[in-house]
Amino acid sequence: MPQAITAIVVLLVLLVAGWYWLRKRTAAQLEAIRSAPAEPAAAGDSVSSRSAPLAEFHIVGDEARVTFDVPLDDEDDAVLNDLLVDEAVEVVREKQHSLPIEDVHHVVVFAGRGSIREVGRTKLPSPGVLPPPPPVNMLNLGNVTRDPFTAERSTTEHAVSYQTKADVPADELPPIGKELKIPKGLERGLRATGVDVNEAAGQDIILGLLRLFGYTVNATPEPNVYMAAKAGETTLVVVDPYQPGDHPEVDEAKVRAFAGRFSMSGTSRGVFVSEKYAPFMIYSLEKNEPRMRFITRERLQEFIDIMALG
Repeated sequence: MPQAITAIVVLLVLLVAGWYWLRKRTAAQLEAIRSAPAEPAAAGDSVSSRSAPLAEFHIVGDEARVTFDVPLDDEDDAVLNDLLVDEAVEVVREKQHSLPIEDVHHVVVFAGRGSIREVGRTKLPSPGVLPPPPPVNMLNLGNVTRDPFTAERSTTEHAVSYQTKADVPADELPPIGKELKIPKGLERGLRATGVDVNEAAGQDIILGLLRLFGYTVNATPEPNVYMAAKAGETTLVVVDPYQPGDHPEVDEAKVRAFAGRFSMSGTSRGVFVSEKYAPFMIYSLEKNEPRMRFITRERLQEFIDIMALG
């Protein structure tokens, strides 16, 4: 009996120590995100003034040539091209602090993956003089619709669609992007941030939407765990990725682990993302803790529809 009591005490001490360590580590990560100084962007980085991922920047003769790592359709999209031209001008605006642009007459924009092509160009008002920045960043959806990550969830009770699950092989779910109906405007925004909607995993779409709504998304040292920051508030994002052969439903143990992690994180909200289907237990968890949200396969279309209606 004394040995059993000692074992229980040791276990409780280990649990408390683990809880304290995780909470302290999460707090340190949050503080690092809040206090990190802004740095000039390198190729591939993203900063608050623009959203399109930069692949290359060169000055050739009188041209500033900007290349974005953005997936393109075979057919030209004039609206997306115009958005990328605006983004390219902002790239030049950032670069002018470290590179001379006095002789630049034109900004030429390239984009694509695998096959790079010119998508637009603009002439500067005069050599080395950039036009004023646009009054509204059209790649920040917070300017034109409500933020679905902060909006209250629908009170409608949802059920896991087992009928849909029966329509796909038990050992493989198709890419979620092929099942979603994404409005053209939203698709352009996602493409401009580097997300190929036809091939993207569910977490890529959600992380892309977070960036489109003005969130700064930072990966943590732990795989599939992110911290998203906006307007002084932080959101814990935990991803449960799907791999061919995985069970099509989220493991309940992962749901409970996320709920425990969020309760110790000190963040304003918690978002669990997976292109698998959710177990029924998520509804009671969300009801008891409204700051938690589960965005799973059967909810992604509704989530996108909310933005379209907004």
